[in-house]
Amino acid sequence: MPRQDTPGPTRPGPSPMAVCVGESMAVLLPDRPGPLEAVENFRLSVGGAESNVAVALAALGVPTAWISRVGDDGFGRRLLDEVAARGVDVSAVAVDPHRPTGLYLKEVGGATGHRHDLGPGRSRLHYHRRGSAAAALSPALLADPAAARLLADARLLHLSGITAALSDDCLALLRALLAERRPGRIVSFDLNWRPALWHDRDPAVLPPLLDAADLLLLGADEAEAAFGTGDPAALRRRFPSPATVVVKDAARLVTALERDGTAVAEPALAVDVVEATGAGDAFAAGYLAGTVHGLDQRRRLRLGHLSAACALTAHGDQAELPSAAVVAALLDASPADWAATRVSATGITGPAVPAERSHDALRARAQ
Repeated sequence: MPRQDTPGPTRPGPSPMAVCVGESMAVLLPDRPGPLEAVENFRLSVGGAESNVAVALAALGVPTAWISRVGDDGFGRRLLDEVAARGVDVSAVAVDPHRPTGLYLKEVGGATGHRHDLGPGRSRLHYHRRGSAAAALSPALLADPAAARLLADARLLHLSGITAALSDDCLALLRALLAERRPGRIVSFDLNWRPALWHDRDPAVLPPLLDAADLLLLGADEAEAAFGTGDPAALRRRFPSPATVVVKDAARLVTALERDGTAVAEPALAVDVVEATGAGDAFAAGYLAGTVHGLDQRRRLRLGHLSAACALTAHGDQAELPSAAVVAALLDASPADWAATRVSATGITGPAVPAERSHDALRARAQ
């Protein structure tokens, strides 16, 4: 039977070092905080774990491709245009003529006094993705010439647990990708626990997937919910195969545990939080960029923290990063200067930030 899909647009540029595989969606962002019933207007944007990581990796100097499927609709075209505009190769994204692009609405808490208001700094996502184009991802992807070319050349392949929850075919794709080991390629896997996606599926499929990765990223809170523990040492024992297990303890500390027993922990930056959505993806991108660039473990963790801090000070799933000079200064900062650094929507301040940039190092904004 002839293939019904059409490929996404091509993008000239260097061959991608990293490839992210998984669903992304159109996003409707409210024009004001408060419960959805009180919102009059929404702004269209795009989001999704794997494309968020791809965009942030590209911003951090890592040529990156995103592989997925979108519907042959306006939301799908918007997704492709925006991700490509941010420097990501979308040449292996298939356009499905029969299934729609996934969609979610973001609800942002405020101080409206409404009884259903989530409260300042909190947000909730409402998904409409069942039967989406991306849910039809399958091992057939490996035979697609555009996808096969990108996967063959990648030094880093990034996956997440979200894909496993979308469909049996998506789960089969993850298993196939994890089974296809290639010399010189790191496979990273972010749990990205989404309880709502697992109501009709068995999360027991997740542990073997996580243990098959080279680099495992876990939030302590989500690991507690999914596996009954958020303790880094216990999780390292639970998943013995990855070379590195990174456990993120929300706004406090992130610990990287190697297979040989070595552990490095780094505290988070102080942040004036606007909203939390996208911070986990930003941390993953920062840590992975540090890995690809050959940084030591502590600097990888710091780059993850800095990327996450920028996302925390922006509406939407992506945020602008500080200048290269500021990044370098913070990665090399003493523990005391790192601890004294603060990130807000108007800038980064602290003794490690170059004086001439202390007020304009960061201009995080919603995308």
